[in-house]
Amino acid sequence: MGQYGRASGARFMTTPQLPAVVEAENLTAALRKAGALDRGAVREVTVLSSRDTILSHITRLGLRYVGESNGAPQSLILKTAHAEFGKNVPNAGRREVAFYTRLAPAMPAQLVPRCFGGNFDEESLAWHLLLEDLSDSHEIASAWPLPPSAEQSLSIIRALARLHAAWWDDTRLGEAVGVWMSVDETSKLLEVFSGHYARFANLLGDRLSAERRDLFRRFLEQWDRLFQRYHARRDVTIIHGDAHTWNFLLPRAAVSDTVRIFDFDQWRINVPTSDLAYMMALQWYPETRQVLERPLLDSYYDTLIEYGVTGYSRDALHRDYRRSVLWHITTPVWQWSVNIPPVIWWNNLQRVLLAVDDLGCEEFLE
Repeated sequence: MGQYGRASGARFMTTPQLPAVVEAENLTAALRKAGALDRGAVREVTVLSSRDTILSHITRLGLRYVGESNGAPQSLILKTAHAEFGKNVPNAGRREVAFYTRLAPAMPAQLVPRCFGGNFDEESLAWHLLLEDLSDSHEIASAWPLPPSAEQSLSIIRALARLHAAWWDDTRLGEAVGVWMSVDETSKLLEVFSGHYARFANLLGDRLSAERRDLFRRFLEQWDRLFQRYHARRDVTIIHGDAHTWNFLLPRAAVSDTVRIFDFDQWRINVPTSDLAYMMALQWYPETRQVLERPLLDSYYDTLIEYGVTGYSRDALHRDYRRSVLWHITTPVWQWSVNIPPVIWWNNLQRVLLAVDDLGCEEFLE
């Protein structure tokens, strides 16, 4: 399977016209600027594979050089906007380009794929990223929608904890890195979500029970109070925002390397457990979640401590996790609002509602 876009729902498509950035002369300049090419030059660029994901188009490029090119990449991943779905989330490319060009260089090495260049054009909204190709050394743990094994899950959760620890309560949050939403902005967000939810509930009709409608009603009534955890601006970090397990690349057998995280079009400042709840409560059915949830939360917490996080208790993590599970009842509605296919949002809705029941998350609405 190709890389660096959502694995779920991927399908192979005809390659669109490639942007000028992948012309040999421009790639040479990009690789030299990134410190990946010294005196040689790109001589030939070929398309090795091409496919659409839900929001982007992924092209694997093969490179041939003239002159000295020791250490230069033999292939690259070109990521661009999906011709259709990308129009529904016009800011996705802006966010991901910002992540790889501004945040990634300030993070620990070998946590995300290396970026060799990227740009977002504010006028045309066209964007691209040139990313390290890890196809030969790494792989996704399992084919969507199968969950990973327990061992794979532990590797994934440790990588996520390393990402969170790297930005935990960083003084740059909301200043040089990311943006805080104000109280007024989160209140306005309620208006937007309420409109989406009303249409969503109307579409579902009796497929959304009276009990579930009551849950959403009480949740909306408590929206501002639930946002107080975010507005406290403590024990927060940069979250991935789409942290399902198919956005993690694991080293192949006999390869000594680290897990890499990719697909950062939804990153933002938030409570870290939003990613954990998204990964487990939204994506896994109860049997898998109930077996893996506690040991993964334990491993996540131990990794935070190992990488320097202090003043955050295991009990606080558990409480934040349960609150984040409740927050994720909104995710299927947001997904529906941008035309994500029902095969994704409907199953997410059923799983997260079961997790809310299982974990007693309605406590936060009392």
